[in-house]
This record gives sequence, structure tokens and C-alpha cells, in this order.
Amino acid sequence: MPELKSKYERFRQKANIVIHGTSTKAGRLFDLILLGLILLSVFLVMMETVTEFNLKYHSYLVFLEWIITGLFTIEYIFRIISINKPWKYMTSFYGIIDLLAILPMYLSIFFMGTSILAVVRSLRLLRLFKILNHPQFTKQSLQLNQAIKASKGKIIVFIYFVLISTIIIGSIMYLVEGEESGFTSIPASIYWTIVTLTTVGYGDISPETPLGQFIASFVMILGYGIIAVPTGIVTAEMAKTMHDKVSIPKNPCIGCATENYPENANYCPNCGHTFNTK
Repeated sequence: MPELKSKYERFRQKANIVIHGTSTKAGRLFDLILLGLILLSVFLVMMETVTEFNLKYHSYLVFLEWIITGLFTIEYIFRIISINKPWKYMTSFYGIIDLLAILPMYLSIFFMGTSILAVVRSLRLLRLFKILNHPQFTKQSLQLNQAIKASKGKIIVFIYFVLISTIIIGSIMYLVEGEESGFTSIPASIYWTIVTLTTVGYGDISPETPLGQFIASFVMILGYGIIAVPTGIVTAEMAKTMHDKVSIPKNPCIGCATENYPENANYCPNCGHTFNTK
């Protein structure tokens, strides 16, 4: 019995290295194959919506979808059994996405048309960042993440200012233009303000009076500044973090598969697993 247990433990460790690892050849090959299957699955779901193609190759599409679903199911099970605390993985962001990737085909047995929801598998392409787990890429990613978090307060205040501005401008345009020009209500005028501020300009509503056109010109110019300000805020915060030391994880935690921990950590901050520091 102990021998069987040791074989199982060795299998779990090997599975963890292959499935959750990013620094080994086997781990990178596994991720590349996984991404290829995800792309193929998304392509099949898209082609299923093309009527002529679906009528001609429907049985083949369903057959391939079930094969891919079976492979994803096996992968999901292996991810669970290869870590010490599977619940941490199952309730994590990637764990939920992995589960959503296999559910649609099984649900299609009981509910017609749900197989099209398999397109959510495209979210699994986020695992591309794990393949690009080169220290340089990781450092830049962490710096951007820190800059966005540091800019959160300023951006929220800015968005609040923009929201108030759109309400005020929309109300003014409703009074200036009126229903004759298409500004039938304040909400419709606010819609026009947002479309103009973002420089989208659908053209379904446009001012006709000289004063309204003058205000519209002002809003268009203001829109360029509104687009530039958040970028400037994040860029300024990135400049502050450029020289800060960023810890880059090398290997995933065997307890919960997280990679978000400092390089010199003795314990996983997510599940408390003890790292081998020897």
C-alpha cells in the first residue's frame, strides 16, 4: 500500500510540473498544445454559426468538439489532483474559466443550443501569459499592474468628473437644441455627449443651431483631453515604479498553483504551503 501511495505521489508531482509549470520544456509544450486546442475549439464554434458550413460538416464539428471537451475534462481533473489544495484552484479565476470551458458540451445533452457557449473557451487564451513567463515579460506585467493599482483612485475621481460633465453638457444641449434637432430628452442628449466625447460620432443626432454647433466643437476638443488624461495618469505611475524592485516568481506553488508570490518567500501567501528553501 505505501508503494502505491508513493507512486501516486510521484505521479502528482510530475503532473504538477507539467500542468502548472512554465519553466520546463514539458510544461511549455503542454501549454502550447493546450492553446492550440483552445484556438481549434473556438474556430469550430465560430464555423458552426456559418449555416452552409454547418449543414455540410455538422457531424464532424460535433465529433471534434466532443474530443476536445474530453481532453479538457481530463486536463481539469489532472489539475485538481496534482495540487494539495484543489479547492483553491477550483475557486480561482483560471479554475472557474477551465470549468466553464467544459460545461457547454455536457449541458448540450439536456439543453439544445448551449454548445455554442463553448466560445467562452477563448478566455483560456489568457494562459498565453503563462507561456510568456520570461522574467522580462513578468517584470513589465507586474509594473503595469502596480501602476494601474496606484492610479485607481485618480482614475475613479476623473471618471466621476467626466460623468458629471456629460450630465451638465447633455442638459445644456437639450435646452439649446430641443426636440426639433433630435435631442428629444436629457438621456438622449447625454448619449450624444458620450458619443461625441469619445470621438465615436455615429451621426444619428447632430446639433443644428450655431450655439449647439459651437458647444459640439468644444465637446470634440474636450474629448481628446479626456482620452489622454487616464493614459497620462497610468504612465506617470509607471515611471515611479520603473526603479522599484519587483519580485518575479519562478515556480508555481504545489499547494494551490499560484505564481503570485515573492521570490524569497518561505510560505505561499495564498494557501500557506511551505516552500523548499534548501
